[in-house]
Amino acid sequence: MSTVVVIGGGYGGSAVAKALDAEADVVLVEPRDAFVNAAGSLRALTRPDWAGNLFFPYDGLLAGGRVVRDRAASVDPHGVTLASGARIDADHIVLATGSSYSYPGKPAAESTADALDHLRRTHKELADAGHVLIAGAGPVGLELAGEIKDVWPDKRVTVVDPGTELLPGFLPEVRADLHRALDALGVELRLGTTVSPPVEPGRLGAFTADGVTADIWFRAHGVRVNSDYLADGRLTTPGPRGTVPVTGTLNVVGYDHVYALGDITDLPEAKMAGYAMQHAEVVATNISARLRGEDPTATYDPAPHPMILLPLGPRGGVGQFPSPEGPFAVPVETVVEYKGADLFTSRFAAQFGIER
Repeated sequence: MSTVVVIGGGYGGSAVAKALDAEADVVLVEPRDAFVNAAGSLRALTRPDWAGNLFFPYDGLLAGGRVVRDRAASVDPHGVTLASGARIDADHIVLATGSSYSYPGKPAAESTADALDHLRRTHKELADAGHVLIAGAGPVGLELAGEIKDVWPDKRVTVVDPGTELLPGFLPEVRADLHRALDALGVELRLGTTVSPPVEPGRLGAFTADGVTADIWFRAHGVRVNSDYLADGRLTTPGPRGTVPVTGTLNVVGYDHVYALGDITDLPEAKMAGYAMQHAEVVATNISARLRGEDPTATYDPAPHPMILLPLGPRGGVGQFPSPEGPFAVPVETVVEYKGADLFTSRFAAQFGIER
């Protein structure tokens, strides 16, 4: 049986591993002890009783394959060398290591217990803050503002960003809906503003920075692609942003047995979980074809227009979907149904064989 090594157990990697579990000897390399549904990180911060929904142990993901809790230190065309020094030879390799993001957008700890402890401690600090500053008016910063306002409607929340508009590149009506929703929640926006607080983010302590006074602040910007293990050039050379070039079949350029998906690809689209899961379908289909001795034919074409589901708490938000006729705004009910109500919890519970 052919060995498929999937490096990274996030949205795309776990989906590929599960899809190929019955057809190959699947080895999933992942340092965490559980899949983290990062879409729920912000609600986990504001509602500690909900935080358990964020984590899905890898024990229930694979029936025949195995999960190796380790990091990739180097990859070459024939396999993976782990940080522990162990070696895994592979017939097919999938690079799915995603990206890192500022806490609380993604938990930093690799163990579920440590991540939960961190979230609970930060929640206590946040609960005692009268004025919260969020640096970054992208989707993460705005979702965090919405989650805070849903739990503490009277807490003052200010979002600052050096950009001059929200969601640039999206439909004017989507952006207008977003402004109205934030106004209704009482979220203060300071666009065209840069703030450098003199204190550690996520810790209670009054400060004044660049004309803004607050009790606590959170960083909601700064994506870093996780591709350090490719730095030796034994497989490919990442570009300036850490991404790797891929073909239409999501093969790493130069190889017909090595694939990449999600944030690590150089595809011209936003780094979003939804895209990573679409990539996973293409990669799994093409590897499955090769396992049967057939030529892979599945291709991935980035959507010509961006999509987004941006919940503002469990009952609000805005969204935009693409279509052949062009992008269109979706009503708040769609945002709530598809994402806001449970932040994909039920979807991943089914994938990981967990009853909740």
